[in-house]
Amino acid sequence: MAESMNPSGLTDAECQEFHTYYVQGYLLWGVGAFVAHSLVWIWRPWF
Repeated sequence: MAESMNPSGLTDAECQEFHTYYVQGYLLWGVGAFVAHSLVWIWRPWF
């Protein structure tokens, strides 16, 4: 019997793997944005 497919065409295992990488990428982007804003704040505070 074939593995069940989601509407995306990925198996459940592939979906979980994609989700893991997606979340890691989003967290990395968030940390990068925080660091960039912190450096700008140190350089020229806006409040």
